[in-house]
Amino acid sequence: MTPAAPLPARAPARPHPAAFRTRLAAGERLLGTFIKTPTGHAIEILGGLGFDFAVVDEEHAPFDRAAVDQAVTSARAAGIAALVRVATATPSNLMSVLDCGAVGVLVPHVASAAQARAVAAACRYRGGRRGFSNSPRAGDYGGLAMWAHVDRCDAITTVVAQIEDPEALDEVEAIARVEGIDALFVGRGDLSVAMGATGSEAPEVRAAAERITAAARAAGKPVMVFTGGAADAAAMRAIGATAFVVSSDQGLLRQAAARVLDDFANIG
Repeated sequence: MTPAAPLPARAPARPHPAAFRTRLAAGERLLGTFIKTPTGHAIEILGGLGFDFAVVDEEHAPFDRAAVDQAVTSARAAGIAALVRVATATPSNLMSVLDCGAVGVLVPHVASAAQARAVAAACRYRGGRRGFSNSPRAGDYGGLAMWAHVDRCDAITTVVAQIEDPEALDEVEAIARVEGIDALFVGRGDLSVAMGATGSEAPEVRAAAERITAAARAAGKPVMVFTGGAADAAAMRAIGATAFVVSSDQGLLRQAAARVLDDFANIG
């Protein structure tokens, strides 16, 4: 008798994606990656493996609203929290990705407290200015009554301000204190370029990262950061980061493909 094929590996148990905001606020160690390819397949794979979240990169990848919608649908099916790094922080664009069902947004180039307040207001119903509709996916296609939809969205929507401009450092403490901003993201790449630094480990960039994390801690807010690997993540964790965006779907594919080439180089 032919032995039965082994069952596929199951992803480790993890909380529902709607709990992402609560988990982030609690300082859990969370692991995610950027999604650069406008399909849902990579997100399904990451969700199946047990990643905590994925960041759909509308800013630096070819995502339109339809592609964002598909990516968020795949994330929900795979049980992984989906955030969107928006290309623009206009109220209409923030509303669009949240209506698609994303549990949060990562907003680039937040350089002032005034901008942070505008972003927070655009993402919240109560005390904010988010345009109402319970007909998209976020409202269960009309299945949620008005105030049930409002309460659920306000409870789960995660708003992350990306600090990546030198001028933002002058207001980072005020940005961190803005009500409705849930976390700060340390944008070391843009800071490095803007400062003319040699890289993210340069002393001036390290000092900026420490100032951002200190401001977040003082305001009781968590810190997210992009990292290339575990060693760098450990160094950032030591100064207060708890959520780590590791590489991207394309970066991980490139790394895996390069290892395959190396493995086969000596076969002959």
